[in-house]
Amino acid sequence: MMQRVVTALLITPPAVALVLLLPQLGFAVLVAALSLMALWEWTRLSGLRDRRIRACLLALTLVLFAVLWVYRATAVAWLTIVIGCVWWVVALAWLQRFTFAAARTRENTAIKLLAGGLAVVPAWTAIVLINGDPHYGSWWSLFALALSWSADTFAYLAGSRWGRRKLAPNISPGKTFAGVYGALIGTAVFATICGWLLGVSMLKLPLFVVLALVCVGFSIVGDLFESLIKRHAGVKDSGAMFPGHGGVYDRLDSAFAVLPIFAVGKALLGL
Repeated sequence: MMQRVVTALLITPPAVALVLLLPQLGFAVLVAALSLMALWEWTRLSGLRDRRIRACLLALTLVLFAVLWVYRATAVAWLTIVIGCVWWVVALAWLQRFTFAAARTRENTAIKLLAGGLAVVPAWTAIVLINGDPHYGSWWSLFALALSWSADTFAYLAGSRWGRRKLAPNISPGKTFAGVYGALIGTAVFATICGWLLGVSMLKLPLFVVLALVCVGFSIVGDLFESLIKRHAGVKDSGAMFPGHGGVYDRLDSAFAVLPIFAVGKALLGL
């Protein structure tokens, strides 16, 4: 636990500074690098062992990022983001079938590789679009990322104190319904304060909080989905980059689910 806290304290300040200070292109490159690192871990979780094929998949993803950067303010980007939103609804259904694609076959590896792409690419597109907002784009980006961070924190605090009833014992035994309630209540307060600071009107603020709560729900889906795939792979963490926290994908699993949902909701609210 202490190692986890120390790591969080060390990485959070520079992460916040980079989100707020980097120009849009620099921010896009940084997030692309992290996304590719997460995807590299995901290819291993999916059961793909050949490093050459894994590297080729990352190279193709990088090309896709470059294309989406060129078309970041067009219908192409929005279609990608919407596909990401649809994917997370599918992932929610997948969680109901623990054994689906569990067997280590080529077909199941291909399915999981596709799932990783559908998680990572729309999320990158969404955060780049959010960051490009001429009105507080960097702050909106920070808030979108902080939604998943705050949800994890509030869930841990509530779950460790009051957690009794398990949320999904076959997938992630440590998660409880108390953690979910804590994440929802804590995030509602957090979103209310941040919405006011970001200039959200009083008329739209309740809907903004609802959007944040929807994002929290999908952040849990993102977390559980990675836990499911790790169960299939028989590993505890996606990697070991962050002591006490696991790999890059372990740190971004919730954010990958939140970002496309938040981008669409923000646009629908006219923010």
